[in-house]
Amino acid sequence: MKSRLKALRADRGLTQEQLGLAVGVSRYAINALETERHDPSLDLAFRIASAFGVGVEAVFINPHESAGASPFPAAAKAC
Repeated sequence: MKSRLKALRADRGLTQEQLGLAVGVSRYAINALETERHDPSLDLAFRIASAFGVGVEAVFINPHESAGASPFPAAAKAC
């Protein structure tokens, strides 16, 4: 899964080790996320986003989101 993790971490001057300690994983796990070798669990994604004080969408890029196309039609508005 693509992410902005490395850029966010660097912007805040954190090492992989420091971020890992903050969210409860090893620096190896952080490296695996940054190099897209592993995807985070939902829990870890939320812990990482929380550590940066942002939403999950600010860290991780949803590979299934398309430019505005929804498989569900818009609900009809009541009069």
